[in-house]
Amino acid sequence: MTDDTDFAARAATAPDTAPPVSTATDVARRLEAILLIIDEPQSLVSLATAVSAPVPAVRQAIETLVADYDGETGGPRRGFELREVGGGWRLYVREEHDDLVTEYVNTQAPSRLSQAALETLAVIAYKQPISRSQVASIRAVNVDSVVRTLVARGLITEVFTDPETGAINYGTTDALLVHLGINSLDELPHISPLLDDGAAGFDEEARR
Repeated sequence: MTDDTDFAARAATAPDTAPPVSTATDVARRLEAILLIIDEPQSLVSLATAVSAPVPAVRQAIETLVADYDGETGGPRRGFELREVGGGWRLYVREEHDDLVTEYVNTQAPSRLSQAALETLAVIAYKQPISRSQVASIRAVNVDSVVRTLVARGLITEVFTDPETGAINYGTTDALLVHLGINSLDELPHISPLLDDGAAGFDEEARR
């Protein structure tokens, strides 16, 4: 009993060696770094985990950043905003600059789509509405940059955000119909006849 008492007394008087808690500015700056690279809205819990900070501190930092970007703290109103969508947070271009950004991206983009973009576009066209992670699962590759290109080219658009996962679901636009020369998605060719039914491989195995 005496040993336990002595240990408690020493612990109470020992110098605090725990790392200092991050300041509000530290949390806000770390959040900005994460927000710049994410493509889908992230919940407060996810953001708190990413920056290793308590949820209340992250919530306060989010409020600070929103006010800062909106020009409410004495600085200029930014061309982007921090917006809550589907229970998560993400940076967005302000609506008044959508046309400007779209025009810029289109002038920078090549006139022809890459093979990866065409394959991703085909998956979205046939499986829509579909999230980026679902497309990536089907193609077995990361499709983040390709999806951004297709959005910028006006061929796909955000249809809705899943309220549970925060995942953005995409669908094709009328611009795609114009490019394909069809009136509706119902006119897309049936994909089943184009798929390998595995018969060739079966025959090969049977011959062995």
